[in-house]
Amino acid sequence: MSASERVGRDQGSYGMNAPLEDPRLLRGKPVKDRILGEVADYVRSVPHIGKLVSVSIGDVPEVAIYIRNQARAAEAVGLPFDQQFWDGETAQEECKLRIQEMNDDPDVLGVILQRPVPSHINVRSLQSAIHPLKDIEGMSPASIGNIVYNDVAMAPCTAASAVELIRETGLNMEGLEVVMVGHSEIVGKPAAMMLMAEGATVTVCHHMTRSVAMHSRRADVVVVAVGKAHLIGADMIKPGAAVIDIGINQVRHEDGTVGIVGDVDTEAIKEIAGWVSPVPGGVGPVTVAILMRNAIKAHQRQQEAGWLNI
Repeated sequence: MSASERVGRDQGSYGMNAPLEDPRLLRGKPVKDRILGEVADYVRSVPHIGKLVSVSIGDVPEVAIYIRNQARAAEAVGLPFDQQFWDGETAQEECKLRIQEMNDDPDVLGVILQRPVPSHINVRSLQSAIHPLKDIEGMSPASIGNIVYNDVAMAPCTAASAVELIRETGLNMEGLEVVMVGHSEIVGKPAAMMLMAEGATVTVCHHMTRSVAMHSRRADVVVVAVGKAHLIGADMIKPGAAVIDIGINQVRHEDGTVGIVGDVDTEAIKEIAGWVSPVPGGVGPVTVAILMRNAIKAHQRQQEAGWLNI
């Protein structure tokens, strides 16, 4: 039995005893489990595969949870995961030299540059130092540029996760009216280009858009990545639309507790929308699975390029 089949079996047996899930909520875990199962099957099918290298520069406590999740996912699929912590005073050129050594090392499958980095480091320049065939995050300018040419095999993980959740709805991408709220270089713009590559008609809204609601009310799908809690309310969504919430915002509740919410008012919107991805539990779990899927895409492309003696 394949890993993906085992995941499906486990989910099925769990489902018999679990309370019924709200079908309007696009949960990321089933998607994550499916993708990780497929990656694990691939890893077992090859005689040798290199390691993933996570690079953290300086003492950045907030990245610990991301590294931990990446390490767990890598372990689950059988990919070696090397965590490197570089001194916060390491010079830009020294960082580049170390990354270039990884580019030349056949035992390094992919490089993950954790963010944020110290202020003296130009993150875009450092990300550019990672060879596109080892840029499993899909974050370098070259990798993002590939999307313009409909090469989305190793796209930015969060943007790709949003597209993956839209696929889960079963909506036909061709001709789909999508409104992307937010136009960042690593989420909004790549997601918009990926959706256009799928045949969707995409409108991008940003901070200078006169009326976001005017656009979002006519959309079949609304994708939101702004970083403003509950920016999108029920009055901004067409009945039956799919809403993909990429935002992560920390808020303090009236009782003093701190919680995480998205850019979308999920409780209100799920009464109107056909589907809505919750925060947490929607896009987030899929993102780390996409990172692992990008790793096997990197392996395939490195083989095609003649880098690997397999």
